[in-house]
Amino acid sequence: MRRAWLGLGANLGDPVAQVERALLQIAALPQTRLIARSSLYRSDPVGPPGQPDYCNAVCEIETAFAPEALLDAVLAIEVDNGRTRDGIRWTARRLDIDLLHVDGVACDTPRLNLPHPQLHRRNWVLVPLAEITPALTIPGLGAIATLAAQLGMGGLSRWPLA
Repeated sequence: MRRAWLGLGANLGDPVAQVERALLQIAALPQTRLIARSSLYRSDPVGPPGQPDYCNAVCEIETAFAPEALLDAVLAIEVDNGRTRDGIRWTARRLDIDLLHVDGVACDTPRLNLPHPQLHRRNWVLVPLAEITPALTIPGLGAIATLAAQLGMGGLSRWPLA
């Protein structure tokens, strides 16, 4: 079993419900245990103008899945939640799940890069990660809490509770 961290986001349909459902589906994966999950955050969209804000969260899991098998499992959860891939980046979506980091694993293949190559540039990932695991250090990048503090909260806020 190894620890892994996932980032979730949605900005179409009912983003909160979709992120919450995906967290439950991740927790229900075989030989996987949800260790921690962040609060929900609202972030400004990246990409084409006119998109709704995103609902984002991260989670930490313990899993027996190898990284590529875990990627397959979370991509299946995306599809189950209505995700369609049209090859266009940065568009609105019902659900996006990124494999951010897997303890002890570094890889750079056409299919999977670990740690996630944009991790250190995304406050909608770093701030929730710092909430649940501030002591986590990403090789080559540094401590999550430090990275989150450097990026700040620009365009990011806690999702308002209903």
